[in-house]
Amino acid sequence: MQNRRHFIGTLSRIAAATTLLAAGTQAYAADTIKVGILHSLSGTMAISETSLKDVALMTIDEINAKGGVLGKKLEPVVVDPASNWPLFAEKARGLIAQDKVAVVFGCWTSVSRKSVLPVFKELNSLLFYPVQYEGEELEKNVFYTGAAPNQQAIPAVEYLMSKDGGGAKRFVLLGTDYVYPRTTNKILRAYLKSKGVKDSDIDEVYTPFGHSDYQTIVANIKKFSAGGKTAVISTINGDSNVPFYKELGNAGLKATDVPVVAFSVGEEELRGVDTKPLVGHLAAWNYFESVKNPVNTDFIKKWKAYAAARKLPNANTVVTNDPMEATYVGIHMWAQAVEKAKSTDTDKVIAAMGGQSFKAPSGFTLTMDATNHHLHKPVFIGEIRPDGQFNVVWKTPGPIRANPWSPFIPGNEGKQKL
Repeated sequence: MQNRRHFIGTLSRIAAATTLLAAGTQAYAADTIKVGILHSLSGTMAISETSLKDVALMTIDEINAKGGVLGKKLEPVVVDPASNWPLFAEKARGLIAQDKVAVVFGCWTSVSRKSVLPVFKELNSLLFYPVQYEGEELEKNVFYTGAAPNQQAIPAVEYLMSKDGGGAKRFVLLGTDYVYPRTTNKILRAYLKSKGVKDSDIDEVYTPFGHSDYQTIVANIKKFSAGGKTAVISTINGDSNVPFYKELGNAGLKATDVPVVAFSVGEEELRGVDTKPLVGHLAAWNYFESVKNPVNTDFIKKWKAYAAARKLPNANTVVTNDPMEATYVGIHMWAQAVEKAKSTDTDKVIAAMGGQSFKAPSGFTLTMDATNHHLHKPVFIGEIRPDGQFNVVWKTPGPIRANPWSPFIPGNEGKQKL
């Protein structure tokens, strides 16, 4: 009997301790604001997205070191949708419904963003999307911190057609086969047509995600270029960029012969490539690591120190790039909006986001447009250097307002607001 009483007493003490522990955990949870990070850390897109997860964690650490948001620490919840588009939606639902995150920072490809959109709308949660995209979309629950086509694709093609850009007359539109390249190329084809370029002077080619054999495609580009001054506009995404650029080098296709301008290749993607044969090829972005200003110097220094402290893979060669800058700016702007709203409530934060500004590593103060949820951003065109960095050869004098619904697609008039 005594043993039984002792056993029951012990059980009661364990139960009491468990209750206290649970209360402590809930108190801890209540003292933090959970934020979701939704990026592919495996699969074909890991080459581009892993650094966005890491820079998001660095930014959260930076905000927490300054006291957090509303006096609470941010608590990141990281998931890996593994370059699997339906899995993005599943993971997003888990972050919002189970983990109760206040906001999600994530996605790279437009197909992953399209996959998660219904979830964010249904559950009225917030997504910050940090990558250039095709436009033709405007959602209350999304803030787009990457470029719309008029902040990247159109200026790049204007440059290629200019005297400084080589005066291109023929164009190869080469992309990965999904919504972003196809829609961007639809816009570019309409734009080129408006400039008098004939259909016979435009070649459009698509390859699947993870494609690795570019020998025939590069040989065909070489043949096509015999018909006049030719440029390649590349919307290849993910790790396919490595074999494509290697094949360009193997075929001896130099930038002076056929310049390639890429919209999804930055410093991070070039880390895995011998860049010497690629010198002079181009990329269009809203930020490059090589831009000189005090904010960027500080940003690069923080990133390199973070990579070393966290022992990230190849920490001694880490680089910054455009989607990393967009991630950094987006997280800081969201934190500012939460402070202004004095709440993490989705509708209150949306109202507070309009007009938020942030001094960005690009050297410009970026502003969130209140009517279209896109950032006003500068445009830079850079030439690849032997060290995998970019020399800026052209830039806009200041930030450009996004035009998410392209005027080159009929029926888009009057669609520029939410």
